[in-house]
Amino acid sequence: MAQIFRRFVRLTVYSLLASVLTLGAQEPEAVSTAVAAPIIAPSADYLLRPSDILQMRVFQEDDLTREISVSGDFTISLPLIGTVDVKNRSVRQTEEMVRQLYDRDFLVNPQVSLIVLKYAERAVNVIGQVNTPRAVEFPAERGLTLLEAIARAGGFTRLAERSKVKLIRKDDKGVPVTYTINAEKLINATSDNTWTLQVDDVIEVPERFL
Repeated sequence: MAQIFRRFVRLTVYSLLASVLTLGAQEPEAVSTAVAAPIIAPSADYLLRPSDILQMRVFQEDDLTREISVSGDFTISLPLIGTVDVKNRSVRQTEEMVRQLYDRDFLVNPQVSLIVLKYAERAVNVIGQVNTPRAVEFPAERGLTLLEAIARAGGFTRLAERSKVKLIRKDDKGVPVTYTINAEKLINATSDNTWTLQVDDVIEVPERFL
């Protein structure tokens, strides 16, 4: 009987929280940038990376609350469960996996909440004919496109050769591979490929010869 009452209270609390979040959500105003870059919506499918700092909470199990760090080999260590492999798993996938592990051996229908307190540094380098050459960080829980990275580096200079932008990316063996991209087509939306970037990519904008 006590367990049924606890479940009823839990569902009531979750329903009230969902109503408050729905009423309070508002669309942010659009902000113009130097280059029109595709907007990528925040995603709950952010893949965990080494050095991410997480917080785990289990409803009505305060002694299981932990701040944990993703190790260099993509694992986390949790009470009772031990080491959990999170490689190629998103926050939500990891949360569900942890819930199942606790439910299997330790708790009855546990309600697990996993959030990222601090993201590992993720950046690309933008060099060459842009107004502010620099390392551009990825927004939290978002991807980053080539045009968006250039926009965050101040946009193209007047001498930029937009049709021959170079993207240098390491393959699975760590060997640099160079792609030549016509950014003019991306700006004019005549290309279907937005060139979503990966951590440690290098974007080089060459000078246009007059």
